[in-house]
Amino acid sequence: MWNYTKVEEFILLGLTRSPDMQIVLFIVFLIGYVTSLMGNVLIIFVSRISPSLHTPMYFFLSNLSFMDIWFTSSIVPKMLKNFLSLKKSISFEACFTQLFMHMGLGGSECCLLLAMAYDRYVAICSPLHYNTIMHTSLCIKMASGCWITGLTNSLIHTLFALQLPFCGPNVINHFFCEIPYIIELSCTDASLNKTIIFLCAMFVVMVPFFLILITYGYIISSILKISTSVGRKKAFSTCASHIIVVTLFYGTIIFMYMRPGDTHVANQDKMATLFYSVVTPMLNPFIYTLRNKDVKGVLIEITRKKHVPK
Repeated sequence: MWNYTKVEEFILLGLTRSPDMQIVLFIVFLIGYVTSLMGNVLIIFVSRISPSLHTPMYFFLSNLSFMDIWFTSSIVPKMLKNFLSLKKSISFEACFTQLFMHMGLGGSECCLLLAMAYDRYVAICSPLHYNTIMHTSLCIKMASGCWITGLTNSLIHTLFALQLPFCGPNVINHFFCEIPYIIELSCTDASLNKTIIFLCAMFVVMVPFFLILITYGYIISSILKISTSVGRKKAFSTCASHIIVVTLFYGTIIFMYMRPGDTHVANQDKMATLFYSVVTPMLNPFIYTLRNKDVKGVLIEITRKKHVPK
């Protein structure tokens, strides 16, 4: 296969061609990236050191933060480098590595959000049996299944894309190696790849999304049956953060991957990809910590301990 590949590198057009705007975007995305890393690392750290957070909910949340760290890292560092480079190129091997990592982590996150929804379903609809159902072994199996599903999906796309001959052009109208834009550069018909993208998106994106909707249908029904307003408010608050993340993440991914291939508009796709690949992972720590009394309580406790004289 490698003997038939003539293209050795791809040129990424990025978000803008204006030098001044590139400097501004470099600063903005650098701040956002560092903020995302710090926020997600903080969630993992807090979940690990606090015994009170050793629960299925925070186990999945730690997995989500770990995914988000690598999800953004598969794109942003190269994007930041290209903002300051005259030649915005990426090697053939690096391009497909980026493609594999991004799709693998994105697919895994789609499944993990479903696992988190199921955790909330059991907590609200079967609270007396929660500890029995959501035991450690099940949580590990669910998280492992999410990783395996996402990486398998990515491997399928990567292998099929590698079967295509790339003999030019090599200019990608995007800021990273996004699969729909890669296959468009093939020297042969890529209809099979487009069909596979659509079918895999149905399985990895739409199936979990609809299952999440069904799950929250049962959750809302159970919440409405709670007799006290305080109880209903508490139940809704435990789900609010997850609902916000699901809406932001799935909304942009569905917009990106569930349209026919010939309807893709570069600028719209760039904005959608930016949102679910960079903005959402950056917002996740704030969404979960600012609305979560347990996490805020642990952070306050850690801060107090540091300021208590020995």
